[in-house]
Amino acid sequence: MTRREKADRIGEILDTLYPNPPIPLDHQDPFTLLVSVLLSAQTTDKKVNEVTPALFSEAPDPESMAALPVDRILAHIRTVGLAPTKAKNLKAMAGLLVARHGGQVPDDIDALEALPGVGHKTASVVVCQAFGRPAFPVDTHIHRLAARWGLSDGKNVVKTEADLKKLLPEDTWIRRHLQIIYFGREHCPARGHDLRQCPICGWAATKKRIAEESRRR
Repeated sequence: MTRREKADRIGEILDTLYPNPPIPLDHQDPFTLLVSVLLSAQTTDKKVNEVTPALFSEAPDPESMAALPVDRILAHIRTVGLAPTKAKNLKAMAGLLVARHGGQVPDDIDALEALPGVGHKTASVVVCQAFGRPAFPVDTHIHRLAARWGLSDGKNVVKTEADLKKLLPEDTWIRRHLQIIYFGREHCPARGHDLRQCPICGWAATKKRIAEESRRR
């Protein structure tokens, strides 16, 4: 089976399991999505969803976020990872949205990556989920599953993103990104996972990968 054939079969399984995968971060518009994704680095989506309602009630848009003192932003997000740095980045990011983009979130990856605290993955999530533009954000779940399934060599997330974009039809990227995340969380954990019993790993994982992970269990 070629990599492309494997990717197609995996896609069929994911479409059956998650035909309409929801965005796991609660948001109302591109700005609140951007803030939520920025906060989600090294933090669970559940934790982000716990802290953002109070933050968004006080700062639902770039203008109000930029006007908040950093300490006030920090008070709302203190329980998320890297909170002090994220609080500074949120204020600076909101200020640049006002100054450079008229208070609007740009639908361009390069423009988003130029904002404080916004990396490639965050920018990719925003352009595809907020604006419907094809992108394939790669998080830790996607990175490790692509390696497990032999769709990428797993050297780094940049290579994984490039490999998956070559294998998957562009019109599937947005939903496939979410589907793989959900599958990783619900069916294919990083540790203590018997690949042979997994509905995808059981046939897609390479023999080398099965042997390596069996030794770790």
